Amino acid sequence: MGSTAAEISESVRDLVERGAYAPGDQLPPVRSLAARLGVNRNTVLAAYRSLVTARIAATGGRTGTTVLGPAENHDEGFTPGSVLRDIGSGNPDAARLPDLAAAFATVTPGHVLYGESVIDPDLAEWATDWIAADHPRPFRLSITAGAVDAVERLLAQTLVQGDRVGLEDPCFLSSIHTARLAGYVPVAIPVDREGMTVAGLRAALESGARAIVCTPRAHNPTGVGTSATRALALREVLADHPHVLVIEDDHFSLLDPTPYASIIAPTQQRWALVRSVSKFLGPDMRLAVTASDPVTARRLALRLSPGTMWVSHVMQRLAAAMLRDDEVQRSIVAAGEHYAGRNEAFVSKLDARGVQAQADSGLNVWVDVRDDATKVGRRLASRGWLVRPGSEFALDTESAQGSTHLRLTVHALDDAEAQRLVDDLVAVAGGSHSSGADA
Repeated sequence: MGSTAAEISESVRDLVERGAYAPGDQLPPVRSLAARLGVNRNTVLAAYRSLVTARIAATGGRTGTTVLGPAENHDEGFTPGSVLRDIGSGNPDAARLPDLAAAFATVTPGHVLYGESVIDPDLAEWATDWIAADHPRPFRLSITAGAVDAVERLLAQTLVQGDRVGLEDPCFLSSIHTARLAGYVPVAIPVDREGMTVAGLRAALESGARAIVCTPRAHNPTGVGTSATRALALREVLADHPHVLVIEDDHFSLLDPTPYASIIAPTQQRWALVRSVSKFLGPDMRLAVTASDPVTARRLALRLSPGTMWVSHVMQRLAAAMLRDDEVQRSIVAAGEHYAGRNEAFVSKLDARGVQAQADSGLNVWVDVRDDATKVGRRLASRGWLVRPGSEFALDTESAQGSTHLRLTVHALDDAEAQRLVDDLVAVAGGSHSSGADA
């Protein structure tokens, strides 16, 4: 097996891949393996820690270290093949997205060759003005294939396997997958009604987090936005950590009427603001603009060069044409008002029946069912609804939020459907709810 932690770790990985160890099998106890190999016990501990970080094994304390099977990843979007009414998808309303056919008619594509600019000049001009209005400090612009692609590449150009990254808890599913599949160690930063908590951020930084990922508006799954007061307090904490990479994923941007409050401190040396177009131009528009400091932008470009190299200029020109179109801009504002109005109406119905919920911003409603959310989800399934329990979004498995909340996507329900869902939630959720009529 070898005599170093790296050699022992690689040997175990080879055994797992060849089937010598199956999911659920126990690895040899640290003390006995160290004696067998003639190495220090700490060497085996380090090897096992790297296996746990890579999610090849899990440690159970006194129960030892166990080989894991393939991870079950919960993804955003519709659940294929379900006959239930899917209200867990997190999707925008297709009817509220701009007409792509009309937009294509305004675009004249041309060939772009290797070595030419990777950013379409029209999109670059529009995006620069858009971001500069909120971020007055100098920045460089990058284009990636969506916000998830941007966050993944930003983390990869900063972190190595085993590094710690601070993530909101509960957390956007793709951020959880990105951190775990890359072998980073996620550090949970709790989220309350004003955004990530100051104490949580401070604890993450003190634990050695080298990067922080924050959703300043329309946090997924809870819908909260970072208040101006909280943003100021978070900037003050980050001021003592200027070399930590701070990533803001402002995915809802144009749909959100609330002001953007940044946690990026003026002294931050490594930072990035990511804005995707998927929520308002459509998920198939795989494009995000990223503003960042020059060093981060240069490293991000290096991460792009051996793979996609650049986002299709046809896609960039299409996005630029739509974003410059006054009618499209009006439709985006109307869509934002629609999501906010439908979610607020649903929360009001629940409130009248004694069920607590929130939908400050975004596409989803975060409902406290005061019971095991997974069990409540099964009860709702028997009534025809497919929902997502909050535990899918939890970094901390002991999180009360994750265990007792549901994330619901209800903006596409008509009034009768919304009322039926409220009635069903009241019937199956825990705790005592008012049986009175809705307001």
